[in-house]
Amino acid sequence: MVKNGFKVMDSDMHVIEPPDLWQQYIDADFLQRAPRGISRWPGDMQIELEGHLMPSVPGEWGKARAQAQADAYRDGYEHGFDAGSQVRALDEEGIDIAVLYPSRGLFSLALNTMDPGLGSAIARAYNQWLYDFCSIAPDRLYGAAMLSPFDVQSASGEARRAVGELGFKGIFLRPNIVNGRNWHDPHYDPLWAEIEGLDVPLGFHEGATAAMEQVGGRFETYMMHHTCCHPMEMMLALVDLIGGGVLERFPRLKVAFLEGNCAWAPWLLWRLDEHFELSGRFESPGLSLKPTEYFRRQCYLSVEADEEPALFVEQSGLATNIVFSTDYPHNDSKYPHAIERFLEMPFEEETKASILWDNCARLYNLS
Repeated sequence: MVKNGFKVMDSDMHVIEPPDLWQQYIDADFLQRAPRGISRWPGDMQIELEGHLMPSVPGEWGKARAQAQADAYRDGYEHGFDAGSQVRALDEEGIDIAVLYPSRGLFSLALNTMDPGLGSAIARAYNQWLYDFCSIAPDRLYGAAMLSPFDVQSASGEARRAVGELGFKGIFLRPNIVNGRNWHDPHYDPLWAEIEGLDVPLGFHEGATAAMEQVGGRFETYMMHHTCCHPMEMMLALVDLIGGGVLERFPRLKVAFLEGNCAWAPWLLWRLDEHFELSGRFESPGLSLKPTEYFRRQCYLSVEADEEPALFVEQSGLATNIVFSTDYPHNDSKYPHAIERFLEMPFEEETKASILWDNCARLYNLS
């Protein structure tokens, strides 16, 4: 499939999981504690988990947004966002291949107090469901495996299963740290080593108004919270992995920071380089490269279809580190006109082709 002369890969397309996913797939020992989906309107992402409702989107606003997009997502609504409707959405938008990330699943591990056993069971159940979902079109739908950060050994084993047995092409984690432990803590090194050895990327993806500490949580409105949490949690994770030496210790680990914009990257990398030159040789003697050099070598960011400030990324020579996403079928997606809107951006034609296909294919090792 070619959209206006371009092949297209979606680096971060979403599924809408059925409300009873975990009731169908989770190990029997955890059935009573499993997340339960709540469907207040078609496409609702809310779950109940250990007494918490997430996301805490204002009901009237969420319902109004869903009604406003009823025509765009009518096929998904009518078919419960099943795999068949997902493939038809690819065709409608003009997407060749998509890597799938969760919706309800964005919140299924979003508790600092998570029991490690329950967390591992939640991730394993989601991955098994996603495998079945993708099996309807295995040459077009690829999974990103959910891992629970509450048990590194279990997460490493689930990564091996998801890639080796299920054929998934990436790993998903929220960027929010859990239990006060930064991602560069050596505690996580066995997991980073496992993902690096499997030769799949680690994709960070945020979800607003979770029941855990996140940037934006100080605000009382969804507008202010959502404005902050997606890009700023990604910025913190990037500083964590680069400044804390993860990318130095694991030079073949690829990391994608998804659905958090990309236009901030030139400024943040400039600031990181400045501070590395100022104090890095004293505070971080193990870093052999400048922060921007680690980013160019190992990191990717996704661009919004209408993110006009992203032109600064191209001007900074970082366009080969940018991947495309439609964000289907969430409320802020431009579907089914996301590609058309992106092609209106004043990028060079070579840059458009790179972002729509080449960079994403390189990220996920798909030719």
